[in-house]
Amino acid sequence: MKQFLLLFTLLLSAIHIQAQENLPTDYLSKEFHKGRREAFRNLMPANSVAVVFSYPERVFSKDVNYNYHQNPDMYYLTGYKEPDGVLLIFKENQGTGETYNEVLFVREKNAAREMWTGRRLGVEGAKSKLGFSKAYNGSDFNAFAIDFKKFDEIIFDESSPGIQDNTYDPADLFNLIQIFKTKAGIVSEDKASAKTFTKITNSLREIKTPEEMELMRKTVKLSCVAHNEVMKAVGPDMSENEADGIHAYIHKKYGAEGEGYPPIVGVGANGCILHYGENNSTKMDNQLLLMDVGSEYHGYSADVTRTVPANGKFSEEQKAIYQLVYDAQEEVFKICKEGTPFQDLNKKSKEVIAAGLIKLGIITDPKDVRLYYPHGCSHFLGLDVHDKGNYGGNLKENMVFTVEPGIYIPANSKCDKKWWNIGVRIEDDIAITKDSYENLSAESPRKWEDVEKMAAQKSTFNDMKFPKI
Repeated sequence: MKQFLLLFTLLLSAIHIQAQENLPTDYLSKEFHKGRREAFRNLMPANSVAVVFSYPERVFSKDVNYNYHQNPDMYYLTGYKEPDGVLLIFKENQGTGETYNEVLFVREKNAAREMWTGRRLGVEGAKSKLGFSKAYNGSDFNAFAIDFKKFDEIIFDESSPGIQDNTYDPADLFNLIQIFKTKAGIVSEDKASAKTFTKITNSLREIKTPEEMELMRKTVKLSCVAHNEVMKAVGPDMSENEADGIHAYIHKKYGAEGEGYPPIVGVGANGCILHYGENNSTKMDNQLLLMDVGSEYHGYSADVTRTVPANGKFSEEQKAIYQLVYDAQEEVFKICKEGTPFQDLNKKSKEVIAAGLIKLGIITDPKDVRLYYPHGCSHFLGLDVHDKGNYGGNLKENMVFTVEPGIYIPANSKCDKKWWNIGVRIEDDIAITKDSYENLSAESPRKWEDVEKMAAQKSTFNDMKFPKI
């Protein structure tokens, strides 16, 4: 029996240390993340400490979790992709003799658990792969010698309500947060601390570095390939789910981890629901298909929307609404440059669409534009699909954001019924350059004529044959 246990232990140890092979080579480097921590530290007030937690795991069904998604701020600052992590960043060096200004606590290596749920980086991995000179297991956090009360400000953003306690693990996220609050003497939510954290991360994440721009271009480009392929494959008998699946396949084909948000693939009346998510209509008939789908590539999300006639040709009413949305987008592009107030993008799009809807006889008062265009024109884009940034400020070089005007006219609207169930959104991902802008999603057609030309092409997916079930 002892020999069996020894053999089993050796087997687990082999699995424990085996490295995963053939990984992508274009992840952000540990130098990038270290540089982001330095930038964060530079914006911290004197005598302060920042505390950043991993996101929790979430239950998908009973004892099965959703695929894990890291807190974007934790990933941005460390590259760490696992749950139950804590990062400490100090404004000034700490300790005597061998000083330090940052500490990372990670999930402990555990051969038995890793056999079930995957490899863990562990302390040594945090040092060698993430570049931390001072890293510990999460179970060491409670005994870690730190007097939080000596700092003038503790900067943290819990931002994950409803975290459950995994009773079998004293170093899970629930317990790590409780340990921190006990050490820091925090008894209630500290809104001022969260505000400071958000102010710093907004300023950092709204400006993309060259390394980030490379990933942004990749995620947007492969999303455009997917949109184009669906345009070519679409037909009156296609289902929303099938169109959704083509996007997902192409994203994975090019190495994306998945989508940056739940795909919105809505035909006809479904396209008039802003965050439609069922994607289960079995036929498209001769209606418009609105596809708001973007990949997530190494943490960075694209956000591209295209609207295409399922039968390949716009009707006159569909074309009129589509052209108005296109015109609004073109006018917004003209002011996409450094110095433009971010809020002006939305104002401009509303003005153009209001005037156009009045001309078409759909509304009579410009204020009623909100009935058919209820959302904003733009949001920042990056590690979150609705990324962090200073929405009250001006456009700056290397900002990335969307330009996405839309018109949605559900059935029973107070206009001629010929307009009912027409939903159109055109969304592109824009980067501000030194003197102008770059449309990262320009590879997918926007003009209605070009959309029809793309829809007339044949897709490889049209020839795929599957057995009947």
